[in-house]
Amino acid sequence: MARTPSSAELDPKAIRRVVVASSIGTVIEWYDFALYGVASALVFGPLFFPSQSSVAGTLASFAVFAVAFFVRPLGGLIAAHVGDRVGRKPVLVFTITLMGAATVAVGLLPTYDVVGGWAPVLLLITRILQGIGAGAEFAGAVTTVAEYAPEDRRGFYTSFAQASVGAAFVLSTGFFSILATIPEHILLGWAWRIPFLASFVIFAVALFIRSRIEETPDFVQARETIRAQEGTTSTARKIPVVQALRERPRHLVVGLLCGSGLNVAGYLVNTFSLSYLKNTLGVSATVATVGVVVAMASSIVAVPLFGRLSDRVGRAPVLAGGAIFTACYIPPYFLLLQTEQPVLIVLAMTIAYGVGQSAMLGSQSAFLSELFETRYRFTAIAFSRELNVMVLGGTTPFIATALVAAVDGPWLVVGFVIVCQALTLLALALARSSRTHAERADSGALDGDGSTALTSHA
Repeated sequence: MARTPSSAELDPKAIRRVVVASSIGTVIEWYDFALYGVASALVFGPLFFPSQSSVAGTLASFAVFAVAFFVRPLGGLIAAHVGDRVGRKPVLVFTITLMGAATVAVGLLPTYDVVGGWAPVLLLITRILQGIGAGAEFAGAVTTVAEYAPEDRRGFYTSFAQASVGAAFVLSTGFFSILATIPEHILLGWAWRIPFLASFVIFAVALFIRSRIEETPDFVQARETIRAQEGTTSTARKIPVVQALRERPRHLVVGLLCGSGLNVAGYLVNTFSLSYLKNTLGVSATVATVGVVVAMASSIVAVPLFGRLSDRVGRAPVLAGGAIFTACYIPPYFLLLQTEQPVLIVLAMTIAYGVGQSAMLGSQSAFLSELFETRYRFTAIAFSRELNVMVLGGTTPFIATALVAAVDGPWLVVGFVIVCQALTLLALALARSSRTHAERADSGALDGDGSTALTSHA
């Protein structure tokens, strides 16, 4: 049987096409997902939970925001199972279709004034569908790019999936920063629907691009080997998540913990800070949204630079550096926000995202992809990452809002963020002790399933 070319042997143009296709799809996916986060902080409270007080309405809105993160692991596991057994491409097409349809549906929903209690129920349903789609999106994009990219540029190429998240937040938050300048009665009346309905156009473009992605050579080779072994392998051993749990339990713990710092810090800046600035400090929504736009825009450039740095010095040092910087920076971050000065607010958010967050984002994708073998890589990344996002990412705006209300200040939030950075450092210590980067003495060796191994650079 002829051997499928490895990622290192592919035409660089083919690699770039996959990177662009995956990244553009991720932009659209996370535009949809981020849009709800911005709307939660600015408009969904009065539109769907008007009977609550201002704080209670915001908490209710953030609670629905968090629901999608609780279904993400389930959606991710189901889709990733298909991705590891059938192929990466069909899953990437499915996730973007589901999430695009759910987001357009949000723009068509009746509000509380029209249908009463059914309004938040319908909003919850669309949010669940968004979560199912997002649960497999990142893992699919990173897995696809990692299996095409050569080892010495894997950090750089996989970082574009993370940088694309920044582009998505710029689009979604930028939309609302423009809408925030119009009278409030128009914004709450119909204008808030525009960015959700507009997603149909970019969703269609992304779907077309994703449909042209070729299956990764590493997966094709792994699938051929798995099919040859099907008659001698137990059913349990054929299930990717079971394989990962049996063969790499420590690696799954590392993958689960390593995203703690970036998930909490990320949603603190791009979602919670909007509500904190507007509802607690009384800063205009325009200043808050502009701050998020500039901060996320900085990550579009910074994340690939940190990804390239991880190719040179290793994934773990860059990831650890981002976590340490964030832990040290979070106290002055809130002090800068409390000045209520627009320039200092934008500067604070930009430093938080452009340095600490971007360092973690730029190195995480390659770090995760190099923890696991081809035959269950998609599933293992989705499992470990989405569980962390469920517990810490989606709940961060809710937790932070409750902590601020409890002590009438942000300092419990500061402690919460620092503890989560420590969890990322713990994961890196576990990775080092388990010698994840030394599992292959020969980087050209094949996995036991016959697929080309991704040599870890932790």
